[in-house]
Amino acid sequence: MTGPTERPDAAQAVRRSAITVAALAQNGLTFATDPYDVDRYHQLADLAGDLLAAVSGRDAAELRLELGRDEGYRTPKVDVRGALVDADERVLLMREKTDGRWSLPGGWADPGDTPRAAVVREIREETGYGAEVVGLVAVWDRDAQGMTPPLPVAVYKMFFLCRATGDVAAPEELETLDVGWFGIDELPELSTGRVSRHQIERVLAHHRDRSLATELD
Repeated sequence: MTGPTERPDAAQAVRRSAITVAALAQNGLTFATDPYDVDRYHQLADLAGDLLAAVSGRDAAELRLELGRDEGYRTPKVDVRGALVDADERVLLMREKTDGRWSLPGGWADPGDTPRAAVVREIREETGYGAEVVGLVAVWDRDAQGMTPPLPVAVYKMFFLCRATGDVAAPEELETLDVGWFGIDELPELSTGRVSRHQIERVLAHHRDRSLATELD
């Protein structure tokens, strides 16, 4: 019998397996032509949603919709985050409307955007600050970084060190409650599904030493 200390690991193993099954199903549906194969892949996709519901407590139908949003070969989603650091080594953070906590500005990269364009756009929309990219700090895997809550998809997170261009406007009200500059020892409550203290510390390390290599999971 599985002991209490093993349950979190078991749940994570089931979640990872469900994500893999969902990806296999999506990839199969992309290329399958035989109607029996198509039906089997749809069943696999439904099974992935059921497994995720069992370990997350969320509605299986809702999870199936999330897992099936993308068409074509299933790959990890890409999240971009931009860090503006001032002369006092304070980092620009924005307060998320979704959970009331703070994060580096960022979000999903849009098709048609380069990574550089995506992060500059996110910074502008969420903070009002014009920015330009200085360098790529890291490409981290969300699960490998231990970020919570877990998502039903795999995510690569790209963190960019940026500099302000000097132009500032009002942020978009749909996503942002507030904007502020914070030192590492005065960070507000972070939206830990988006950014961690460790990640901000690594951004500051790259700000201090531009010769550091890009960090990869």
